[in-house]
Amino acid sequence: MATGSSFHSGGSGSRNGPSFASASSSSSGVPGQAQPMAVVWEWQDDLGFWRPYTGQVSSYIEQCLQRGANSNGICLAPADPSLSAYIIDIPNLKQFRQDTGKIRAVRRSLFPQSSALGSGVLWEWASDEGGWTAYEIRTSILLEHSYQAAQATADLSSHGYNYIVDLTALEQVNKSTSYRRRVRRQGSVPYPLASGSVIHSGPACTCHQCMSNSSTAGPMLSRSRHSFSSGQANRPSLQPQHGRLPGTSSSSAYSPYPRRPLSMGNLWNGPWSTPTSVAHPSGPPHAFGHHANGLSIPTIPLHVNGSSNVNSALAAPAQKPEEVIKKYMEEVPVVPDEDCIICMERLSCPSGYEVPAECSQSLQPNTVGKLTKCGHTFHMLCMLAMYNNGTKDGSLQCPSCKMIYGEKTGTQPKGKMEIYSIPQSLPGHPDCGTIQIIYNIPPGIQGPEHPNPGQPYTCRGFPRFCFLPDNDKGRKVLELLKVAWTRRLIFTVGTSSTTGEPDTVIWNEIHHKTEMMSNVSGHGYPDPNYLDNVLSELASQGVTEDCLKQDTPSQGAQGSAM
Repeated sequence: MATGSSFHSGGSGSRNGPSFASASSSSSGVPGQAQPMAVVWEWQDDLGFWRPYTGQVSSYIEQCLQRGANSNGICLAPADPSLSAYIIDIPNLKQFRQDTGKIRAVRRSLFPQSSALGSGVLWEWASDEGGWTAYEIRTSILLEHSYQAAQATADLSSHGYNYIVDLTALEQVNKSTSYRRRVRRQGSVPYPLASGSVIHSGPACTCHQCMSNSSTAGPMLSRSRHSFSSGQANRPSLQPQHGRLPGTSSSSAYSPYPRRPLSMGNLWNGPWSTPTSVAHPSGPPHAFGHHANGLSIPTIPLHVNGSSNVNSALAAPAQKPEEVIKKYMEEVPVVPDEDCIICMERLSCPSGYEVPAECSQSLQPNTVGKLTKCGHTFHMLCMLAMYNNGTKDGSLQCPSCKMIYGEKTGTQPKGKMEIYSIPQSLPGHPDCGTIQIIYNIPPGIQGPEHPNPGQPYTCRGFPRFCFLPDNDKGRKVLELLKVAWTRRLIFTVGTSSTTGEPDTVIWNEIHHKTEMMSNVSGHGYPDPNYLDNVLSELASQGVTEDCLKQDTPSQGAQGSAM
């Protein structure tokens, strides 16, 4: 269901945009009083994305709930006549389409009243069929923050999309094909304020850690708001290309990946034990020694006080892009009767990309190949263009199923990762101590792999302190985070989802816990699902237990990511 299909295309092309009604005062100045939260009802599309209902529909659902309609279905016709076929089943959090029987998940999310959606503002893109489709919440917030900051453009690569939105011309531009489609900034009825726990639903965080992983696999009922289902990290990053009502078939196109924590201080009423740095002789990757305080810790060299660089040999040797494509794809003799989801042309038609000058004649516009493991089929020149638009690290990622071929690396700037052992236990993990990770990245100049090469990037909130339980699973996560660090996957350079600041170092879709003895921000403990969720997020970046067998201890866990 693309609720935007029922909107009227009344968006203004003016840079200042239409004047929207906004929710009343955003935050109380009374000390200790919680910030008002706005309620946004969302439905889940066929690709797992959560799309917001309008403020008018959300307000109507809330009104029904306040009247005690929890046990009954809520028909949406009074809120929006174009949605007359739809009924919301509140007890099961489902949307039911009466004429087709299609059932979708729905959820109730809370956002700060001052956010874009809390003010009734939605950003939408024009589908090929002439309708309008609302961006995901995280993307709409990013666009509104960028718009309010008077930025000329907003880069969506931090959200997994290969698009730049021109906020002056109100156009979305595909960075690979330069194809443009209209976008608009729509005013809606302001989203209603949360007036009570009519349904158990945690507030939705708008920090970059959560904005980069906002689409969960189903309604969130009783789990922590920062607990994501184990399958969620593998959700394909696809952008729908056609506005559609609930129950209709979907068509999608691929977006190639380009792609403040609390200080430690005195967190306890009792005495603070100074963290002890961990440094041990080399040992097998799965061997663990015992520190003087009795806690188990990895026995690989951790250059805590040094400034050792991660060996540049960790990166894949330079390969010609054409060689990478041929390594993981094989030409098919019979071309399937389907579209290439990169260029959206039929596979029987030539690719829209020209043969690069440095490419041999073996790859032609009509050459079609399939990936060797998953078997998905594309124009080989389209895959070449996708590869050249990314980090060119010798790896490929299937546009359809996200399977990674080779070793994926990121664009994390140079910095240091330090690891310490703390005797205190984390809430929810009373039987073990704590592993403290400190990430520190200084400001610098962007390289060719970053959004604006040659321009400076900022580093807000560093050093960042993160915490894991010092048990078997926590140490496993630590080992995999070391691999992710050496592969430059933990941070990237982009636009902050919380402040809208461009060209700054941000988290890169691997959640970290940044509170130790509290959970004020939601990024703390207890969270019984966290370790499983972060393992899933690491796996989606190609970082699994198999990597621990491949990466030798001599590579080191710390130092600078080159």
